[in-house]
Amino acid sequence: MGFLDRFRNAWNIFKNKDPTWRLDIGPGFGGLRPDRMRFTRGNERSIITSVFNKIALDVAAIPIRHVKLDEEDRFAEYVKDELDNCLTLEANIDQSGRSFIQDAVQSMFDEGCVALVPIDTDDEPTDSGNFTIYTMRTGRIVEWYPAHVKVSVFNAEKQRRDEVIVPKATTAIIENPMYSVMNEPSSTMQRLARKLALLDVVDEQASSGRLDMIIQLPYVIKTQARKEQAEIRRQDIARQLSDGPYGIAYTDGTEKIIQLNRPVENNLMKQIEYLTNLLFSQIGVTQEIMDGSAEPKVLQNYYVRIIEPILSAFVDEMKRKFLTKTARTQGHSIMFFRDPFKLIPSSEIADIADKMVRNQIMSPNEMRQKLGMKPSEDPRADELRNPNISEPTAEAELDEEEYEDGKLAASAIKTVGGCGKPVLGNEPDSPLPRYSSQAPPSRKKKKKGIGNPRGPTG
Repeated sequence: MGFLDRFRNAWNIFKNKDPTWRLDIGPGFGGLRPDRMRFTRGNERSIITSVFNKIALDVAAIPIRHVKLDEEDRFAEYVKDELDNCLTLEANIDQSGRSFIQDAVQSMFDEGCVALVPIDTDDEPTDSGNFTIYTMRTGRIVEWYPAHVKVSVFNAEKQRRDEVIVPKATTAIIENPMYSVMNEPSSTMQRLARKLALLDVVDEQASSGRLDMIIQLPYVIKTQARKEQAEIRRQDIARQLSDGPYGIAYTDGTEKIIQLNRPVENNLMKQIEYLTNLLFSQIGVTQEIMDGSAEPKVLQNYYVRIIEPILSAFVDEMKRKFLTKTARTQGHSIMFFRDPFKLIPSSEIADIADKMVRNQIMSPNEMRQKLGMKPSEDPRADELRNPNISEPTAEAELDEEEYEDGKLAASAIKTVGGCGKPVLGNEPDSPLPRYSSQAPPSRKKKKKGIGNPRGPTG
């Protein structure tokens, strides 16, 4: 772009203001994003939120791609279309592909079931089974019908949630694989949520500023008049404590005040600890996984027991609803790819890289990419070969060819050497040994003397 073009098309966001531009941008909202996923049922006030967020982050960290398979149902190549763009780059105008998957997993944990609703398509999904998805969002299922569901999905144009009825055949409906542990009314997680809610109520009562004291009056309170007199006295002390800037009140010398140091104890905290440990054991999460100090074996178990079932549920449902039968027959599929090098310590990377390249599983450039390094320009870096085996030199290759030619010549001589015809090596100038069809003379010496006597000698 030349200087004149740059000067003519220059734009500054603060100086180039159109007074009518703000009239068409739609309604505005302050504070939190209106499309933000929010937990319900008290999950936002407990430690359950941190568990949901941890699992959702680990699931979203594993890429889900639209791929093409070969005849043996093996991964062949990526299909870079609009569906793959939604899953990897941009699901909608507000969410990237990774944040969309995280939102879907958190909604699935909170509701027990989540719907992935196609928003913008090239054709109406109800008219044709073949349609291209440009954007999609997560939806909360409100009502169930035989072949449809009513979902509450965010409307980007109106900046609010609207309820729409969509067909089940074109909407990915994913149920929580751990529904019986997390979302059943009497499941471990729901019991833990109720116990945590009770603990919050107790904490609010304990920190509400109450004094929790008893006033012992110098007279017996049995009649109605004495009770009214005691009530007046109690209100008088409460008024003195609330009106004064320092919370000081006076009493009679005959009155006695008993301060309650702490409320009555219960076993609520022990029950919460028991339910927390039970929940972690049922879903395969440990404290080491939550704080990031877990060993590779523990992480492997976590990925196998939790992350893999969730990803498989997403992949299978999207493959069933977003890919037609014709596309699946042609080898199209949706797969997830987990990078095993993320669980390997840096001290073991060199040894594993050597084994991968030496056994011709990965090329050197593929391994460099895993380490975050740019590819090598050496053409041999893209080849699957063992670098520890030296390649034959030109001289060694020439000697090997001469050796093969010599073996061929010897084989030919052995084959036709006894037929009485001239063969290779009988020429006068040939460097090979000369052979004849006649048998060579015997080199054994005959013994001197009588050969075979016919009778006794005397």
